Amino acid sequence: MALPTAKLASLVLKSISKPIAARLKQQAGVHPKFRNLIVSLAQVAGGLVIFEVQRSARSEARKEEKRRQEIEEIKQREDNLLKELEVVRQRISEFERLSRGSGLAGILKFRQGQTTEATNPV
Repeated sequence: MALPTAKLASLVLKSISKPIAARLKQQAGVHPKFRNLIVSLAQVAGGLVIFEVQRSARSEARKEEKRRQEIEEIKQREDNLLKELEVVRQRISEFERLSRGSGLAGILKFRQGQTTEATNPV
């Protein structure tokens, strides 16, 4: 519903603006003061367009920098998780090695060794 209405509105605006623009152009050719007024208005409008484009570009640059930082943080978290995963794998491997070698007694010694190491820092 909104799209056809917007298209129709833009078509009406284009249809109305063409004869108005032609009339303004014709009058500007005849009247120098009117021509100067229109040129001044066009320069101001051009300045506003340039200002808006620059503002938009700065805003997009800030958004892009924020995205880059977020990606870098995600990569850092991924690296940290990979390191933690490797530590866990090593601990599991050590646990499996001890459990194969000594059975239940080896597991209990392994746990005692860990608690002793944790309470007695080097």
